[in-house]
Amino acid sequence: MGSPQSLSETDRRAVALWAADCAERVLPLFEAEAPSDGRPADAIDRARAFGRGELDAASQIRQRFVAGRAASAVVGPVAVAAARSAAQASGVAHMGAHALGAAAYAAKAAGLAAGNDSAIDAEIRWQLSRLAEPVRAALRRLPPIGEDSAGPLGSGLLASGVLGSIIRKLQAGLTERG
Repeated sequence: MGSPQSLSETDRRAVALWAADCAERVLPLFEAEAPSDGRPADAIDRARAFGRGELDAASQIRQRFVAGRAASAVVGPVAVAAARSAAQASGVAHMGAHALGAAAYAAKAAGLAAGNDSAIDAEIRWQLSRLAEPVRAALRRLPPIGEDSAGPLGSGLLASGVLGSIIRKLQAGLTERG
């Protein structure tokens, strides 16, 4: 049996579109530092194409690390977080839980850019307001962060620090109606 963090392909396609929206909001923060690096924008475009059914999961899985390498090409923590948001959105084809990673990195980038936690909370509110019911339902099927080690919501980077705090807020917000 696969990880409960995987989600069905139908669910992954639905959450990929939301993850792409989250990542796109902070893409200008990456582009401000690296305007000629199109890898994060391409990852967002591919996440959307996967969500629309125009790309298969296998082709996306092979490409999911490209935007992550863009995070290594920039120095500023805002740009790094924005690139990682795009990389996580691209990874949704592989595992649905990456959608929460895309949202968390986007909120982190917004907070770093503004220099305050209220910007993180505002981004989380925006993200939750953008959840169509099928996406909300799919994200509710994910295990709570830190409870399942077989995926990005396990005990690693997404479960700790500011990212873990953001994902906990997102998961708590899934039970509310936008």
